[in-house]
Amino acid sequence: MPLGFAVAAALSATPPDTSAAPAPPPAARAAGAQSVTSYTAADFASSQPNTALDMVTRLPGFSFDGGDNVRGFGGAAGNVIIDGVRPASKDDPLGEILKRIPIAQVLRIDVIRGGAPGIDMQGKSVIANVIRRQDGGLKLTTAGALNLIPDGRVEPSMRLEASRRFGATSIEGGLLLGRGIDDGAGDGSRVIRDAAGLITQTGLEHQKGEGDSLKLTGSLETPVAGGRLGLNATLDREPFRSSQHDVYSFPSLNLQSEEDHQYRDTASFGARYERPIGWGMKSETYLLQKWLRNDFLADVTGTDGDAHFALRRTGGESIVRSLVKRSFGTAWDLEAGGEGAFNFQNAHTAFADATGPVHLPAANVRVTEMRGEAFGTATWRATPKLTIETGIRIEASKITSTGDVVSQRTLFYPKPRVLITWSPTSDDQIRLHVEREVDQLNFGDFAAAANLLGNGVQVGNPVINPGQDWIFEATLEHRFWKDGQISVTGRHFALRDVIDRALDGTGQFDSPANIGSGYRNALLVSLTVPTDRLGLKRGQFQGSLWWRKSRVTDPTTHTLREPSGLHPFDWEIHYTQGLPRLKSTWGFDMFGQWRETYFRFNEIDNNKLATWVSVFVEYKPRPDVSLRVELQNAGARGFEFIRDVYNGPRNANPLDSTDTRNTHFGRMIYIRARKTFG
Repeated sequence: MPLGFAVAAALSATPPDTSAAPAPPPAARAAGAQSVTSYTAADFASSQPNTALDMVTRLPGFSFDGGDNVRGFGGAAGNVIIDGVRPASKDDPLGEILKRIPIAQVLRIDVIRGGAPGIDMQGKSVIANVIRRQDGGLKLTTAGALNLIPDGRVEPSMRLEASRRFGATSIEGGLLLGRGIDDGAGDGSRVIRDAAGLITQTGLEHQKGEGDSLKLTGSLETPVAGGRLGLNATLDREPFRSSQHDVYSFPSLNLQSEEDHQYRDTASFGARYERPIGWGMKSETYLLQKWLRNDFLADVTGTDGDAHFALRRTGGESIVRSLVKRSFGTAWDLEAGGEGAFNFQNAHTAFADATGPVHLPAANVRVTEMRGEAFGTATWRATPKLTIETGIRIEASKITSTGDVVSQRTLFYPKPRVLITWSPTSDDQIRLHVEREVDQLNFGDFAAAANLLGNGVQVGNPVINPGQDWIFEATLEHRFWKDGQISVTGRHFALRDVIDRALDGTGQFDSPANIGSGYRNALLVSLTVPTDRLGLKRGQFQGSLWWRKSRVTDPTTHTLREPSGLHPFDWEIHYTQGLPRLKSTWGFDMFGQWRETYFRFNEIDNNKLATWVSVFVEYKPRPDVSLRVELQNAGARGFEFIRDVYNGPRNANPLDSTDTRNTHFGRMIYIRARKTFG
């Protein structure tokens, strides 16, 4: 489980509506179209799911992807669509949308591998299409949760969701109130050693982080002028506060404290309109407007003096995207369109230490981006077993910065793509994928950031170029035991203009920078096993592991190393089992330990997080009532941070000290109750 908030997220379930004709079993549906396998609520009955998200995360051989947090609309897509289209929202996470769909509203889920007639794969090789029932009536879901924290805190949260259909019109609304904790912030030791390994300071570290969440969502779908209009809006407020207190006892008493406060407000409005336009074609148009304000304050006090850092970011995004589709029977699908976007961010920073105000390069910068993209895709189902998709996106943008850094750049990138899917048998599939990818520039890299008791202040760089790569990917997939599946994916990335960290132009600060070319190889193995044949009735095992190896050239030492932030190895295991006699489901989730390293011109930071284990039991005395109890972080995992600090640039200066922090968070008890009406 990644570091971050543990905020309750709950939706109740109602009994599936059996008035519709039952769908054929998955094997029969898959035989008719090798690329599509369908699942109904009955296929998940043993695990008693409550929401569409519960179903999606239990799909055999499917790994949920909620999408990327990037500018623009086309590149932000996840790998789940709803009723054949993607939601017209970026700030309402895909996982949250799926949580708001009770299982009673799910007719079936189609897992599409390689493409299917009339389906926009959104650049993914595998997607899931959640198809909802068209039943009317008011449905109301309420949920409340408590998270019991080892230090005595009790973090509450509640959720209220409502939906109503009036013929072909549907209205949905939601309210989430909650308080979450940073499960990576705990108590532990801090030891500083010199270059010879001798201890120079020892102490205890106390960390705590928590935040509140207030989120309002609303959506409307209705027929308009021969088409269908979808509207949605979100308002999200997320204040967050954290503290770190270091008490050194050797060689003398020394106190250092940091208090951080962050205030993040976002609001967005989205619209989607689709309709037939004649000659067998269909048009889709998306509009999106987003506003953002983010204030960050950090204050350090202690024996060694005080320091203060402040950052305010305000920004926005306006997007219009339009496309036209046409299917030629079941053999060909064509799609073409364009997207235009305007983005801006204003960043203002200030920093002062014990000596007074400190000038930071690129402290006050306004960045604007005008971006346009044209795209086209052709999908050819040459035979029932072979599908070929080709496409290209052509992106042009102009990025302008004013304030402390005045610059203007025009960027142009063609991004071709080919995906070949071959199903030699009903249980086997081979997918080959080649594509040129271009990363979005992170506006957060354009201004300074700070972790004053960690690695200090890093300045911004508003003139970096986006990272690019060519990806070559091959996937082998085999289905067995009806719902079992194993897939192996190999990927090779040829990297260019890699974004990492380097010494800034002043020779004083660490800064984002393009460091040249490199490569990354990756291997992903995913396994889903129904455990009935292993003697565990109504159980399902899911496991995934990722191996990665990558090399770039260090801008300071000019030697080969891995990129900053790479996880060489990740794994996770999930198990659920239905206990119908007890009207219950139990299971566990494990997220394996990982390691990541960050390279700066004068230090190397290693982060190591131990394995997360969660065990749960969910009791459903009635189909519309559920009670879930979880023991989270059952192994009381620890977080280790090792910081090697040099006297200057690492290529010309010796190691000065090694700062090691080892903290543990402790076990949590999570209790959630939910009730559905209607």
